[in-house]
Amino acid sequence: MQLKNFIKIYEKSFIENWELPALTDYPTGRTLNYSDVARDIALSHVLFESLGIRRGSKIALCGKDTSAWVVAYMAAVTYGAVIVPILSEFNPVDITHIVNHSEAEILFISESIWEHIEPERLLTVKGVFSIDNKKILHEGTGLELARAVRLLKRRFNRRYPDGFTSECISYPDRDNSEVVEINYTSGTTGFSKGVMLTGENLAGNVCFGMSSELHFRSSRALSFLPLAHAYGCAFDMLTPLAVGSHITLLCKTPSPRVLIKALAEVRPHLVICVPLILEKIYKSQILPLISKGTMRWTLAVPFLDSLIYAKIRKKLIEAFGGEFEEVIVGGAPLNHEVEDFLHKIKFPFTVGYGMTECGPLISYTPWRKFIPGSSGRVLPGMEAKILSSDPKSVPGEICVRGTNVMKGYFKNPEATEAVLDKEGWLHTGDMGTLSDDCTLFIRGRSKTMILSANGQNIYPEEIEAKLNNMPFVAESLVVERDGRLVGLVYPDYDALDRLGIRSSELPSQLETIRVELNKLVAPYERLAEIRAIPNEFEKTPKRSIKRFLYTTDPIQK
Repeated sequence: MQLKNFIKIYEKSFIENWELPALTDYPTGRTLNYSDVARDIALSHVLFESLGIRRGSKIALCGKDTSAWVVAYMAAVTYGAVIVPILSEFNPVDITHIVNHSEAEILFISESIWEHIEPERLLTVKGVFSIDNKKILHEGTGLELARAVRLLKRRFNRRYPDGFTSECISYPDRDNSEVVEINYTSGTTGFSKGVMLTGENLAGNVCFGMSSELHFRSSRALSFLPLAHAYGCAFDMLTPLAVGSHITLLCKTPSPRVLIKALAEVRPHLVICVPLILEKIYKSQILPLISKGTMRWTLAVPFLDSLIYAKIRKKLIEAFGGEFEEVIVGGAPLNHEVEDFLHKIKFPFTVGYGMTECGPLISYTPWRKFIPGSSGRVLPGMEAKILSSDPKSVPGEICVRGTNVMKGYFKNPEATEAVLDKEGWLHTGDMGTLSDDCTLFIRGRSKTMILSANGQNIYPEEIEAKLNNMPFVAESLVVERDGRLVGLVYPDYDALDRLGIRSSELPSQLETIRVELNKLVAPYERLAEIRAIPNEFEKTPKRSIKRFLYTTDPIQK
């Protein structure tokens, strides 16, 4: 795969797609053409220059996904600064720490988030601006922000006396080896680390997306994953903008009702999502339908089952807008039962694998070549190996090397050395196998693997996938307690209420679930007990359960 210069990709795209729509905020319908985006970027460059922002300076960005968020991101990287996107769901203490740790000089932030930040705790920030309207929210000592903003349009007009046209677009020559972004992952084992992504890392992802035609000129994209996360950033923003796509930003929490309505209106040509969306649709709409007695009997008849599956497939495709090439699932493992059903009905989906440290993509296969149970084939420009005596059949830690692998963790050489060895291999912490054609099969996290008394490797994620499909289970974790496997379950209280099941009956329901589950797993994976927890599991902003909070029995602490 031939890599292009990351910054020049967008210089070329804004020129060639000048008249096309680029960004639309949903549901207001406010739209910016590529010409508008380029003009706003140029205006931001004049502001940065007047504030003394240099090449390599850090600019932090925290807020909900909007067209203004995209402009701020693109303005920073095309100026030569380093962007520090921060998930808006982070708490104020973490946001403050990330801004300080990254040494950010400018902070763009939503006013609703800024209300909870203490300005005096920001150590390196020269100025804070509202993402929405560029209003000055905070000014560091010795910097005349108000004057710079007041003179901004005059300086802009002086620089472009004949007006800003496509011929005016010229971004600095920035080598792909330079750090472009520092992305702070939430992680699940403690405080997040700043992943340094270079132009090469991001270009590796974007150029793969371009060559694979995931997006194309004038295609429609609906962005509803967090753009501050590497997955959404690369394939809901950077790749579409590189080829002239029209991105509609959801601008609100993607609840099922809101999302289904937006998909029907936008009719995207590609859907990027996390497993939770497909799993919720399967559990709430499909599973109740196919579990009915008459339906189970009908599905046992060869000719009738294909007709019913075709109808379900058609409805599911319509629910996602009806005009997409495929649904790419990433960010977490897809439940095996859901995956098997979608494959059975020939729904056009595929599962990829990646991590922030690879900006994010490691493996992917188009849906027509996708092997169920896999996470796709290792990308061109990347290589993988399994630390195992038999990489094809015995799971071992997945290590990857190549174009997309990060430079390291910002100001954290110890953490960098712990995952990046001297030969450039990134130790992912994930366990899996690798076929002869470089297709990856993920088994679980090495840190979550449980070693049974008889030496068997137990991957709790595989048991949890089956447990989550059981009636009355909203979500679960499998942990080890005194040498026994215990399932922690947050019950589906809505389902219990609908069926009139009292709280006193919950223990017997959970015991029934345990017995049924143990029929589906290997003998060494059987649960000795299932315990209900009263509240949802605590999660990271990326909606991953903070597993480390539940590995120790709170009673014994």
